[in-house]
Amino acid sequence: MPQQLWRRDPDSSNLPAPRTFVRVFVAAEQLEPTTAWYERLLGVERDMVMPYPEEDLALTAVGGFLIIAGTDESLAPFRRTVGTLLVPDIGPYEERFQEDGLEFVQQRFRAPVGEGFTVRHPDGTVIEYVHHRPAAHELS
Repeated sequence: MPQQLWRRDPDSSNLPAPRTFVRVFVAAEQLEPTTAWYERLLGVERDMVMPYPEEDLALTAVGGFLIIAGTDESLAPFRRTVGTLLVPDIGPYEERFQEDGLEFVQQRFRAPVGEGFTVRHPDGTVIEYVHHRPAAHELS
């Protein structure tokens, strides 16, 4: 699994529109072959590599796919979330959902890439909202 965080664009605050990711769950040893397959399928290279050792996971992003690798146990809590929305700032979304009385499946959290939360939409869909901010090594 990857050891170093890398993102083509480490700061989502200037995104012109949210970026939607379909989640793909794989065993740890399948991360690289799965990533390579999606790169060939879409004709684009990965633009994020995110080790997440706190959760025993590693993630890569290729186009609209977020490939999440780990063990069955480490992936289990993440499988209920069907998608991830990368936004410029989670604050306005969080406020709107609180005003609307939506269920927060996971309250705001810090992750190696920024902050996020997970919410259940009125139709029952569970979505993670995140914003990315540069890590110390990405500022140079």
